[in-house]
Amino acid sequence: MKTTQDIINNVVWKACDTFRGTMDSSQYKDYILSMLFVKYLSDFYKEKLEEISLKYPHDTKRIERAISREKFILDETCTFEYLIKNKEMNNLGEIINKALIKIEEDNIGKLEGIFRNIDFNNRQTLGDTKERNSILKNLLEDFSDIRLDLRPSNLVGSDIIGNSYEYLIAHFASDAGKKGGEFFTPSEVSTLLAKLVAAKEGERIYDPTCGSGSLLIKAAKEVGNSNFAIYGQERNGQTQALCRMNMYLHEISDAKIAWGDTIRNPLHLENEHIMKFDVVVANPPFSLDKWGADEITSDAFNRFKEFAIPPKSKGDYAFVIHMIQSLNENGRAGVVLPHGVLFRGSSEGKIRQKLIDDNLLDAVIGLPANLFFGTSIPACILVFKKNRTNNDIIFIDASREFEKNKNQNNLNETQLNKIIDTYRSRVAIEKYSHIATIEEIKENEYNLNIPRYVDTFEEEEIIDIEATKTNIKKLELEIAEINGKMKQYLLELGV
Repeated sequence: MKTTQDIINNVVWKACDTFRGTMDSSQYKDYILSMLFVKYLSDFYKEKLEEISLKYPHDTKRIERAISREKFILDETCTFEYLIKNKEMNNLGEIINKALIKIEEDNIGKLEGIFRNIDFNNRQTLGDTKERNSILKNLLEDFSDIRLDLRPSNLVGSDIIGNSYEYLIAHFASDAGKKGGEFFTPSEVSTLLAKLVAAKEGERIYDPTCGSGSLLIKAAKEVGNSNFAIYGQERNGQTQALCRMNMYLHEISDAKIAWGDTIRNPLHLENEHIMKFDVVVANPPFSLDKWGADEITSDAFNRFKEFAIPPKSKGDYAFVIHMIQSLNENGRAGVVLPHGVLFRGSSEGKIRQKLIDDNLLDAVIGLPANLFFGTSIPACILVFKKNRTNNDIIFIDASREFEKNKNQNNLNETQLNKIIDTYRSRVAIEKYSHIATIEEIKENEYNLNIPRYVDTFEEEEIIDIEATKTNIKKLELEIAEINGKMKQYLLELGV
C-alpha cells in the first residue's frame, strides 16, 4: 500500500496519544518530530542499501563504497528496526540517545547537532525508568505501524513527508497557544509573504528569525525549481533543530540554518561583514523586550549607525534594520509586525522617517486580527525594496476580509489573491487600498497608520422613524392578540 500524506498525518498524530496528559505539546512535539525524522532516515537508507545490494550482489566493498556516497549513512544500531528490536530493554531511552549520537557522528557536515536538544532518557520529562520505558515503547510501536512506510519509492508525491511535518508543526503550534507563535508562522501568512517578495531562480533567501522554517520553505517554493540558496538563523536550539529537519524533509539538503541570537550575534557573514541577500523574510517576535539595545550600541557591523537605536523595550525595528542591512542592491524584504510600528514616535519615528526618505518602503498591508498563534492582535506586513523606481507607497487594508474559525481566523485563497493582485497591480480600490505619495506621508508626519490612508468608514443606514413606529404598533397588536388567545386556552383548561 502506498503511503499518502493523510496516512502519515493520522499515524503520527495518533502517536501523540502516548504523551497527552503527561506533558504539554510544546514539550512532546520534539519527541514526535524527532522520531518521524529517524523513521524517515531509516527507511530512506534501507531502500538505498537494498538498491545498491541488488546492483552489486556479493561485492561488499563496492556496496560500502556506493552507500558511503549517499545523502545519509546509518549504522545498523541507528536504524528504526534496531530500536524496535530493543523496545523491551529497560534502558530504552539510553539506547535511543546512543543511536541519535551515532547518526550525528556518521553524518558530519550534514546532521551534527541536529538532536542536541532532545533527550529520550530524561527522567524529569519522561518519568522514572519504568514509566519512561513504557512511554518510549508505545512511541516506537506507534511508529512501527505498517502503513508508515517512508521509503521514497512508496511515497505518493515527493513532498508528502515535508508537508506532513508542516501539518504536525501547525497542530502543535495551535495546541501550544502563545508558545506556538514562537516557532510557527500560519501557513497562509507564510504563503502571502512568499508571494509578495517573489523569490526568483538563483537567488539567496534569508530569514533572521526562521523558527521551524515554514516561511523559508514557502519562499523557496516560489522559485519553481531547486536553484536557490537558503539561509536562516534561530536563537532557540530546539526550534533550530526542527528547522533543519524540516529542510531535509522538504528535500532542501544544503540549507544553512545557524543557531544564535541574530541581533546580538549575526552568524551569516561574508568577509567579516553582514551577508547580503536577494530576499529577506521574517516574522520576528512582536515588540521583544530586552532585545539587546545596550549591547548593540557598539555594533561591530554598524547596522544601526545610519538609523536610530530602537527603544529598549520594543525590538521590532531592530529586526527591520537588520533585514534592510542584509539586502543586496536590488533586494526586497517582507516582515510581519505589530501595528504599533506604523505610528509610535520617538526613535521609532526617526527610523520610520529614514526608511521612507530613503525610498525603501514599498507597501503597508493590514491583516485581520487573531491570525497568529498566541496573540489575537492584528498585525501588518511591511514590504521593502532596494533600488525602487517608484516614489509612492501602497496601503492595503485587508483586516476585514477573513474566514472566522473557532480558535483562529484564516485567510482563504480568494482573500490571499486579492491582496497579492492589489499589491502587484498597485491599484486604488475604494475602502481597500490607496496609493500614497511621499508628500502625502510627509504631511501626515510619517505616520503610517492605515486608516489615515484607506477610508473604511461605513455610513449607517438612515432609520425611517415613522415606518419604525408603524412596525412597533403592528407588533404590539400581534402580541395582544397572542396574549388573548393564550388566556382563552388557559380558561378552557381550567388553569
